[in-house]
Amino acid sequence: MPSYKAPVEDVLFLLNDVFEMSRYANLPGFADATPDVVEAILGEAAKLCENTLAPLNRVGDLEGCTRHADGSVTPPKGFKAAFDAYAQGGWIGLSAEPAYGGQGLPYTLGAVMNEFSSAANMAFSMYPGLTMGAMAAIQVHGSDEQKQTYLPKMIEGRWTGTMNLTEPHCGTDLGLLKTKAVPNGDGSYAISGQKIFISAGEHDMSENIVHLVLARIEGAPAGVKGISLFIVPKFNLNADGSVGARNGVTCGSIEHKMGIHGNSTCVMNYDGATGFLIGEMNGGLKAMFVMMNEARLGVAIQGLAQSEVAYQNAVAYAKDRLQGRALSGVKASDKPADPIIVHPDVRRNLLTIRAFNEAARALVLWVALQSDVAHRSGDEKAIQVADDLLGLMTPVLKGVLTDVGFDNTVRAQQVFGGHGYIGEWGMEQFVRDARIAMIYEGANGIQALDLVGRKLPANGGRAVMAFFNEVGAFLKENSGGDAGLAPFLGSLKQGLEHLQKATMWFMQNAMAKPDNAGAGSHDYMHLFGNVAMNYMWARIAKVALTRKGDPAMDAKLAVGRFYVERIAPETVAHLSRITAGADALMALPAEAF
Repeated sequence: MPSYKAPVEDVLFLLNDVFEMSRYANLPGFADATPDVVEAILGEAAKLCENTLAPLNRVGDLEGCTRHADGSVTPPKGFKAAFDAYAQGGWIGLSAEPAYGGQGLPYTLGAVMNEFSSAANMAFSMYPGLTMGAMAAIQVHGSDEQKQTYLPKMIEGRWTGTMNLTEPHCGTDLGLLKTKAVPNGDGSYAISGQKIFISAGEHDMSENIVHLVLARIEGAPAGVKGISLFIVPKFNLNADGSVGARNGVTCGSIEHKMGIHGNSTCVMNYDGATGFLIGEMNGGLKAMFVMMNEARLGVAIQGLAQSEVAYQNAVAYAKDRLQGRALSGVKASDKPADPIIVHPDVRRNLLTIRAFNEAARALVLWVALQSDVAHRSGDEKAIQVADDLLGLMTPVLKGVLTDVGFDNTVRAQQVFGGHGYIGEWGMEQFVRDARIAMIYEGANGIQALDLVGRKLPANGGRAVMAFFNEVGAFLKENSGGDAGLAPFLGSLKQGLEHLQKATMWFMQNAMAKPDNAGAGSHDYMHLFGNVAMNYMWARIAKVALTRKGDPAMDAKLAVGRFYVERIAPETVAHLSRITAGADALMALPAEAF
């Protein structure tokens, strides 16, 4: 049976020492997030995730969700009680607006809780996660009445939320969607159509489910310009806001999936369901992107989370499993064989995972702090800088953290050998659960295209130039510092040069031949992620070097050196593939495949 321990100490080190969270005390909510309060919050989060959510992870995987004849769905055993504990603990409203019952604490703390809960039980964490995403869209685009009607009950956990985009014929290209909205004459609309892959689409853990549904109003323009967003509750509301009669929306079936069995991923049928326009008519995609961007950051964290829990269990196994003798001589003379952690290839797998986990966690928190600045600051310049970075880094985080997170669950499974392929050890579940994160909320190939095609040229390249300048300034400021930092600075300098060369190559070669951008986008995304994580390792090492002799800091420096020696050099290969262009990739005729 796999286990999980939330990395509270590592998070506190990053927030307090690397990023100095106290510097943000002028932002709303941060003054209340003192170091003692943050430590207490994370401690309670760890208890809930370790003691309540983690034991249900395998239960949910084996049992799955049950759809009944009337279309209702029952989640796995124990999920409802766990959801009640999650909601009653105030975790859904941790960073939500106090005006609607939230605690108003930094989004950054919500990101931490997302990692803990996703690592403990990814399928479960999606129920509150989708709710928080729906809340974000209502908060930004909803009317005052809609906010007052829905947000308080969603924050309480009495009502949950979903997002309904995908249709059988329509995934990434939302302009093809067919779900229609017909005005009822009273300000509401009749919504008809079918949506698929709807996470948390039906269950009995809350009194109501607030579906956010993309649909096309009759007579609207074709393509994405004619899409509107609607609130469609599972149960219609009475005049006093209480739950009333069942709406015309039902779960047609539960998708049979590779993983995340504990989440009710549904086919949702809308048959003249009553819906209410949220935001502007034909402005649905803009409104839904608030939720999608929030979800993409959440999915990036899922990649890290599965990597972390898989790593923890692989380490425990590697220290316990006896097999063979160390190449350098016997290490456990009192045992018939040495624990496999003595073997270099096992260590390669474990260190590859850990070096990613610590840098990825730092990257998530760095970007989460930028999100807090973008949404809470009163300084327009600071908002612009933070918003630029948030937009730039969202596809990098989503694509890289989920790609590598999945790879790392496979690496961790490999440490177990044959036992990793057997269900009772739990490793194959981590592999299966992690796989979806590369696909949903925009498949990773789309994230790479978004980065290269939209985020790089946006505002004349303002965001990427700001990133280059920040990393360049860090290199300059620390060039004459502690000699122990030199390897980190050297690899970061080389990686930054490769990233700048790749960016310039796109500028010179992608306009005339767009396939060059498409052919190099995946490598560019990973090149960018490599450099960003190298930057995080340099910042971590700078602090750790001031505390040499502390075992925890010495361990960080050792893991960081592994990153700069073994992982950072991959930027060379990425740059080489980017500059090779699209010719070889596009040469083979379709019929020859």
